Formats: sequence, C-alpha cells, structure tokens
Amino acid sequence: MTQERWTAVDRYFTDLLAPADDALAAALADSTAAGLPEIAVAPNQGKLLHLLARVHGARSVLEIGTLGGYSTIWLARALPADGRLISLEYDPVHADVARANIARAGLDEIVEVRTGAALDTLPLLEAEGAGPFDLVFVDADKVNNPHYVSWALRLSRPGTVIIVDNVVRGGRVVEPGPDDPAVTGTREMLELVSREPRLDATALQTVGSKGYDGLLLARVVG
Repeated sequence: MTQERWTAVDRYFTDLLAPADDALAAALADSTAAGLPEIAVAPNQGKLLHLLARVHGARSVLEIGTLGGYSTIWLARALPADGRLISLEYDPVHADVARANIARAGLDEIVEVRTGAALDTLPLLEAEGAGPFDLVFVDADKVNNPHYVSWALRLSRPGTVIIVDNVVRGGRVVEPGPDDPAVTGTREMLELVSREPRLDATALQTVGSKGYDGLLLARVVG
C-alpha cells in the first residue's frame, strides 16, 4: 500500500459519504490562501467527528486547536440550535481566518473562538463555569497533550467523550526514546490515560490522505 492508494481510497469515501459544500470548501481554500498549514482533518475524519457528536447527543463542545475552523464547522453542525462550541486557538491570524469561515457557514451564533495559549484560557473557562462539556476534541500542539487531557477531564462530566488527534505520529509513538517533543508528549498523554481510572479509552491507527496516524477516543466514566 502507498500514500497514493490511501489518498485515492479517502477520495472515494469522501466523494460518496462526505462531499464538500460551499462553506467547507471555502474554509479550506481561505485557510490555504492565508498561509495556514494544511493540517486540518481530512473530510472523512471531519464527518467522523460530526457523527460522534451526533451519536453522543452532544450539546456543548470544547475544541483545543482551531486552525482555520474546518473541524469546528463539522462539529458545530452536529449541535442543536441552542448548542455551544468553544474553540481555543493560539495564533490570532488563524483565529481570524477561523471566525470568518465559521461566520460564512452560519455558525457564529453557536461557536466562540478564543485566542491565546490554551493552558492560559482553560483555567479561565473553569473559573467562568463554562463546563462540563459533552465532547472535547484535542488537536493542538502535541507537547502539551497531557495537560490538555487533564484539563478536558476537569471540564467534563461522566459520559463526556474526549478525542485526541494525531497520536500515532507515523509510527514513532512506539520508537524507543525519539528526540521529538511531539512524540514524547503524545506518549505521556497515552500513559496518563492508561492510569486514569475515570477514563475508559482506546486508540486507533489510521491511513488516508493525511498519511499514517491515528486518534484516541475516551469516555469519562466517573
């Protein structure tokens, strides 16, 4: 199997089951035009996030890592009219692009994008009583993944679903002692989850247009 084949299969699935509409296509195009890195979730992965939120009946979502708002749109579309989604983005340029994309999708009444380091913003959310959230999606800098999951747990309730993206790192997650802070942070997060009695979790490997990676899916059990 090759990257070309993975991409072709992803395209086939996407064309059949998760075709782009104007708002989603424009979100990707405008993110690229603004110079944002092309690291948004793939369309079929965005649809997976959407379906997980719908199946779970989520009414409130916390997203850590907004980028251009592509995954935000998928998640927000799963919420009821009175739902809410708070997305945290470190880079103000990225946040501005995301807000424009979200507004064009007609979701700015549901979605709030907050700018700043997530580890500074998360305590503010707790102080405001913003939680508990029904679903938390973590897709930000991997070094801080253990801290993000710890905060997700603090802002959760029994039944909350926590999803962490990019946990395989091209297979490097199992290499002994990689000199890569993103891999170290990912491994520390996985070990934290394995020890945490309040979380029931699994992790999956994926291949597709975004290469070889995977995600963690966890449920707060108490």
